Amino acid sequence: GALSGARPSGAAALPGGVRARTAVRSRFSARLHVRSGVGVSVGLLFGVGRGTGPGGQRVSFRLSRPVLRPRRAGAALGRDFHIRILLPTDSQLKNARIECSWHLKKILHGYQHILKQRLHSCPDLVSFVVELKTILEIALKNTQELHVPWPPEYYSCLIRDLEILGWNKVAYVDTGLTTVKLKAEDSRGRQHLITLKLNAKYPTEPPDCVVDFPVQFAISWMPQDSLIDIHNQFLAALESLKEFWDTMDEIDGKTWVLEPENPARCATSRRIAIGNNVSVNIEVDPRHPKMLPECYFLGADHAVNPLRTKLNNNMHLWDPEISLLQNLKDLLEIDFPSRAALEKSDFTKDCGICYAYRLNGTTPDQVCNEPRCGQPFHQACLYEWLQGLPSSRQSFNVIFGECPYCNKPLTVKSSMKKP
Repeated sequence: GALSGARPSGAAALPGGVRARTAVRSRFSARLHVRSGVGVSVGLLFGVGRGTGPGGQRVSFRLSRPVLRPRRAGAALGRDFHIRILLPTDSQLKNARIECSWHLKKILHGYQHILKQRLHSCPDLVSFVVELKTILEIALKNTQELHVPWPPEYYSCLIRDLEILGWNKVAYVDTGLTTVKLKAEDSRGRQHLITLKLNAKYPTEPPDCVVDFPVQFAISWMPQDSLIDIHNQFLAALESLKEFWDTMDEIDGKTWVLEPENPARCATSRRIAIGNNVSVNIEVDPRHPKMLPECYFLGADHAVNPLRTKLNNNMHLWDPEISLLQNLKDLLEIDFPSRAALEKSDFTKDCGICYAYRLNGTTPDQVCNEPRCGQPFHQACLYEWLQGLPSSRQSFNVIFGECPYCNKPLTVKSSMKKP
């Protein structure tokens, strides 16, 4: 862009050759132009004041009408932004402070470190303004909310559909009217949300739907459809997953679930405590929640081997007419620890290496096989520990070493290493 401006008479020099009157209300004006691609047209208004502190001066300017010009002719959107640059008494640009509106701050979010670098590297104020113009140009290009506004028909159609659906079914609408969250209740009284990301061609094109489901949710859409049709399809999908959520709710309510800590509705796995440092991880099929799930036992060999044997020997006894939890009890010939009689802390023993229970969202899942030890470890901690021991050795994907507590042999599969 080119920098041009009129020099006021009786003006005092500012950093970089920019001049302004020494009076409080004096100003210097300039204009920067960008002529190709997506550009920003910036009008600058400079002023100097003396009232910002003992002997201090304030230099401020206004970015007037930054314009986002897409390559498509006629699509231009004008916005006004205000920026103030506060210079210290020594007029050093690197020590300046920038103030702007919340809207512009949001646009420049992610570019703050670049602005700070430019303040330190630019020799004068005019150079910084040119750099700021370039940064703002890039930021505007990457800011979706400043793109061409959507047609009025979109907004009128959306508001009409929301009113027909009923505002009692609306949980959230963003300020741009592009994101809508609808709520629904299944036959068990569970509350659910569906997030709709709409585009300018609604209702000709359907919105993108985001749901907390364990299976894919795809809507059937015709140009004459509306939010009511989406909501009805959402309700039908909720009922189809009713048995799955019934199963998971029973597990969450009647057992001690070690992982996940706060399961989402889309979560299909549960790690259930069986005893001290012994647990089973199950993976439930959301389409067939009463069928035998995948089971993976965690714990020392002397504790989990009998459970594996019982599961294999009693698999033929699985009854799809009763609940999954009751089937697991029958096959394993156990009662899961009661939430009423025991506390979760009875099963949440800290890792013997990092002395924490949770590490990057994981819990200790490796246990020393020595019955008199039984110390649990995070897989990542144990893997790193064994790698650092001179006595450890590795064969293919298995590393062999010793327990840090009892020196008994330990093995960890390197392919199981967690980030």
